Amino acid sequence: MSDLQKAWAKNRLSTLPAITFDEREEEENHVAELPEHPEDDSSSASSASSTGTVIPSPSQNLFARPQSVSRGKTLQPIPWTTYFERELFLKDEESTSNTTIHTYLTSPVGKGPLFVMHHGAGSSGLSFAVVGSEIRKRLPAAGILSPDARGHGSTAVAESQGLDLSLETLTADLLSVILMTKKVMKWDALPPIILVGHSLGGAVVTELAKTGKLGNLLLGYAVLDVVEGSAIDALQSMRTYLSTRPPGFATVEAGIDWHVRSRTIRNSVSARTSVPALLSVHEQACDTRPWKWRTDLAATQPFWENWFVGLSKKFLEAKGGKLLLLAGTDRLDTELTIGQMQGTDRNSP
Repeated sequence: MSDLQKAWAKNRLSTLPAITFDEREEEENHVAELPEHPEDDSSSASSASSTGTVIPSPSQNLFARPQSVSRGKTLQPIPWTTYFERELFLKDEESTSNTTIHTYLTSPVGKGPLFVMHHGAGSSGLSFAVVGSEIRKRLPAAGILSPDARGHGSTAVAESQGLDLSLETLTADLLSVILMTKKVMKWDALPPIILVGHSLGGAVVTELAKTGKLGNLLLGYAVLDVVEGSAIDALQSMRTYLSTRPPGFATVEAGIDWHVRSRTIRNSVSARTSVPALLSVHEQACDTRPWKWRTDLAATQPFWENWFVGLSKKFLEAKGGKLLLLAGTDRLDTELTIGQMQGTDRNSP
């Protein structure tokens, strides 16, 4: 890491409170409301000229304060406005791809960093809603940018383009989201950036870090719950998982309930927030389960190995601070075990 990056990180980390976890928090469906922030010209909330690019969901007050969340045992969906300041529909007018990328955004305040998230296959930008609120609770000036990848959520791609979920395309999309957000929000410059990716998203953020296209803006990158070896091994059982997954649900609440009961999503609050974006209604005669999956995971199979082959080597070699968060060290493959023993900082600038 550069001296500037190290100094920034040291200064920020020294001010953060100790992080503790209380298992009762999940049981009570506790959701921390977003912290209040002082008005700042650098915040997107003050960028009135950008509102023409903002498309709020129906019946939502775009700049309303976070809504209260029902406590106790409930399957009631939680709206995205509980966690994010706005949503953007980004289209590169200079590109011929005719792709409109949907993203959720809460802008950084002052000189706060921007956490850029990328979800896993079959998920959406709302996968990071709850964790984003936890980040901002500890670092109130931080911003969160969490897009829907193509083929996921509300991101729209012309049917004529076909399905392209190659690592190269997804990486280019993520960089484009960052640059287009800066343009749409009329920021004078991009803030310091921390990339965070889960599963497939971990491969994407690692690839973007490896390209070096963010330069010194990149403070670091975090990869959650994925390493090359175990990811490739898990692909063998993916078809079995897809064959046992319900093809649809009677209601959105039923979809939330399945995710919680199957432990696909263990945090019920996160399920109530993220699952609605995974489903869309298809009204057909005699169909008792009209809520279907937005993303056809089986159709993504041709890209599975492309996502993960070489991930460990790229993770170790990319410049910038790096964090790998796994359930246990037993999931480390040989290359990462060696990197852990030697210390990955040897490859940092």
